[in-house]
Amino acid sequence: MHDGLVRVVMCMFAVVGEALVDLVGQRGGRTFVAHPGGSPANVALGLARLGVPVTLMTRLGQDGLGQMVLEHLRSSGVRVSADRTQGMSTSLAIATLAAGVASYDFRIEWDMPALAPLPLETRCLHTGSLATALAPGDANVVDLVERERKRGRVTISYDPNVRPALLGDATQARTGIEHLVALSDVVKVSDEDLRWLYPDQPDELVAQDWLQSGPALVVVTRGGMGVYAACAGLELHRPAVPIDLVDTVGAGDSFTSGLLEALYRADLIGGSRREAVAAIDESTLASVVDAAALTAAITCSRPGADPPTRAEVDALLAARGCAGDSTGAGRGGMPTI
Repeated sequence: MHDGLVRVVMCMFAVVGEALVDLVGQRGGRTFVAHPGGSPANVALGLARLGVPVTLMTRLGQDGLGQMVLEHLRSSGVRVSADRTQGMSTSLAIATLAAGVASYDFRIEWDMPALAPLPLETRCLHTGSLATALAPGDANVVDLVERERKRGRVTISYDPNVRPALLGDATQARTGIEHLVALSDVVKVSDEDLRWLYPDQPDELVAQDWLQSGPALVVVTRGGMGVYAACAGLELHRPAVPIDLVDTVGAGDSFTSGLLEALYRADLIGGSRREAVAAIDESTLASVVDAAALTAAITCSRPGADPPTRAEVDALLAARGCAGDSTGAGRGGMPTI
């Protein structure tokens, strides 16, 4: 469908990475339900539902599953720029649930072609997960991040979202992940990812090391232990928020979209705002983290990667007595994800 560079419609946010189908079922069961997914696609979906203009750059097969994913994203307002070369198949992630927690097996093709520079109107580029780790497409994704870092026009956001089954050796995986961390402004990572990457190091120590390598903000989600966030001169701990857990599919991606949307609403998105992010005060950072936590909590309360709309977030805030406070400042911490 595309020759050479994949071009993107003018937008405020750009997300580059895999879009696929999650086949979700109970461990040991025989019934699986198909859900559109893929970590970057979920982030784009979450941003669009929160009212942020966003384009997803991805690849999809010219098959029924690809059409399902495309319609799902577009119905929520995501602009999709997809390589759909003839004969390409849509990738699959088989998610098996035990006590609501998902484990994954993958059937992935990732051969993303070269990517054009982002339009001047773009203020944020997010990527991560399989798109930055699987050959041959990872090279073109990393190349885009390197070029946009040099241009200095956008906030670069990265979530490694480690999938050990596809990455193999943690030592080798660290090299590429640390390179992207150093290129990024905002990094979100789970404690589970860090345990696999650095089994003998506390996650706070790794976050501080990463912070010294380049980012303005590093956020570690810790499931039932809450969240740890660090920037220059500031460390923040937030406790977990109890929720009625249905499953954790897409929860981390919803946290990322909530985090980026909250930074956007706080006027902390764009290359020119990098120093402001690094100098964020404790109250603002708590508000941003709480907004991300609330977004993730809603996703955890229902099946699949089904992030909330702006209206759903506002309705929950109102129900909690926070009407008029879009970030939920001071109202708890992280959901149990």
